[in-house]
Amino acid sequence: MTQLLPAYVDEVVQRALTEDITGIDVTSDFLLSPDDESDCYLMAKDDGVLCGMEIAARVFDLAGGGVTFVPKMHDGDRVKYGDILAVMHGNTRTLLKGERSALNLLQHLSGIATETRRCVDIVAGTKASIADTRKCMVGIRAMQKYAVRCGGGKNHRFNLSDGAMLKDNHIDACGGIIPAITQLRQHIGHMVRIEVEVRTLDELREALEAKADIIMLDNMDCGTMREAVAITDGRALLEASGGITHDTLRAVAETGVDIISIGALTHSVKAFDISMKWGKKA
Repeated sequence: MTQLLPAYVDEVVQRALTEDITGIDVTSDFLLSPDDESDCYLMAKDDGVLCGMEIAARVFDLAGGGVTFVPKMHDGDRVKYGDILAVMHGNTRTLLKGERSALNLLQHLSGIATETRRCVDIVAGTKASIADTRKCMVGIRAMQKYAVRCGGGKNHRFNLSDGAMLKDNHIDACGGIIPAITQLRQHIGHMVRIEVEVRTLDELREALEAKADIIMLDNMDCGTMREAVAITDGRALLEASGGITHDTLRAVAETGVDIISIGALTHSVKAFDISMKWGKKA
């Protein structure tokens, strides 16, 4: 599996299939002969970026096997309405049993890749990169972050073990930015970077004094962010986050920040419309 551990993919796919079929498929198993074979294909019903093709193929392997899955498009490809994404031939029961799980995963991941690419295109020509957050669905975080990469975005930390990030509650609990960073540096290894969330320019100055590696500008307006970029003057990476929409994204990027993190890439993205159609396609 491209950039994803095969054992992890199988675990997610098997869980999806188990949720969908707790015993038998009372429609397909009673209606069709176990030896019946059919042709079908996947078709895009919107314009966007594809993600999850190998995952979808694996669904049919674990749903019963006996299916040949031939991709016509690949993860990261831009697709248009009407494009044929894959053609399949094989056991009819397997095709029908795997259809919903395959589409659920493929549509969700392609939706993330599509939205990420839309944001990447909006900030094109600036230095800002688009990143995800930890606001992910339980159990499929690695898939969602893979989809962000397929859309041209970058991954923020994968989990709490990847890097130290002082948010407002950490700072308030420790009595301020400087004591929090000082305490952290006594424990973390040399490979771990520290990010600090700041709400004001005074907090930004504290974070710079404490030599934070990355500083998140939380819910700041563009004017304040431009001031933050000037004050920082390259001494730390600056990340903009909070309430950023398509309408404001370009303006945020043009302030000069290095990273723009967007939780909506994974927590509330619209599924990309894909259908599985019966019949043979070349």
